[in-house]
Amino acid sequence: MSDLLQPRETAAPASAGELLELVRTGRAHTRSDLRRLTGLSRTAVTARVAALTSAGLLLAGEELASTGGRPPGGLVFNRNAGVVLAVAVGRSRSQLAVFDLDGQELASRSDDHQVGVGPDRLMPEIAARLAGLLADSGARAAVVGIGLSLPGTVDQVRGASLDSPVMGGWDGVELAPYLKGVADAPLFVANDADVLARSERMGSTGMLSDVLVVKASTGLGLGIIASGQVVSGHVGAAGEIGHSKVESAEGLACRCGATGCLETVAGGWALVARLAESGREVGHVRDLVELAAQGDPEARGLLRESGRRLGEVLAVAINLLNPQAVVIGGDMAAGFDTYAAGVRESVYARATALATRDLQIVPATYGDRAGVVGCAALALDHVLSPGAVDALLAAGA
Repeated sequence: MSDLLQPRETAAPASAGELLELVRTGRAHTRSDLRRLTGLSRTAVTARVAALTSAGLLLAGEELASTGGRPPGGLVFNRNAGVVLAVAVGRSRSQLAVFDLDGQELASRSDDHQVGVGPDRLMPEIAARLAGLLADSGARAAVVGIGLSLPGTVDQVRGASLDSPVMGGWDGVELAPYLKGVADAPLFVANDADVLARSERMGSTGMLSDVLVVKASTGLGLGIIASGQVVSGHVGAAGEIGHSKVESAEGLACRCGATGCLETVAGGWALVARLAESGREVGHVRDLVELAAQGDPEARGLLRESGRRLGEVLAVAINLLNPQAVVIGGDMAAGFDTYAAGVRESVYARATALATRDLQIVPATYGDRAGVVGCAALALDHVLSPGAVDALLAAGA
């Protein structure tokens, strides 16, 4: 059980930021709830609530019914105290959105871009579109954070791509300067599979503590949620499942420069190439998925085979991490029934009976919007963390 759910006896007193977290996540609705959950005195809770109210983060709601004694004061998180911007940059498309502090989308847009475009060309275009989107959203509050995702491994400290085989010219380029003209707000950068995992924490699997989130699209990635936290690894390279070596891909050249990667037999780019070789007009894995949805036997076969190949490697991760659910997201998730059938075939054949006994395999909650929702969650997780809120209150004191 979380420390925030039980009274504290010996731990440090709960801060104002921790009290806001309790209200924001629906675990506390009144000052009485806050006293009960934290063990703080009435005076301490009143002082912290006053600071949060003065900062505009909390609103005093209507007095709630009480079973007796002094009526507890109702507290409501002020979702309109600020907005966050979300930027999901992919190989051939960028999705942008504006969200309130409760993760509700206020405005969004999606734009295709040339494959291989560099940051000096694309990022100014994104900045201009973001500024226009922000104006169109009608949001009056200040931008408090920006979440941005990229394919491949990222340097979260520098806010830059670290190693992306599909985003040539992006590695090492810090992205925050491009967006300074849009808003004077911190930029948080993460891998596209990690933000997909963050979107699920706001979605139908949000109550689960251990989840594997697959991004099956042009490439293959894995977001990992363990004990309720997104795990990125030592240098942010956790979940690079698409570049695991598999026997079925021996000798096949991967776009990362190596050979034998899972992506060469299961990635969307490889499936599209195989379909194109047979004379079919396909330019993106979304085209293949659409053909599969129309009943095309070749496209359906490739989609299911991709799921089987992924499942062979995914089974190892399931044995190691014992997740409660596997979520399938990305472009191939639009053909969930066909793709997941292949995944299940390999997973249940290769993973242990105990690890799969209660395992759920489900589609991503937000579908095509999962990237921007996850980018918003990335920004919100940072700017509304107890530490960040306490720092904000201290700076304004």
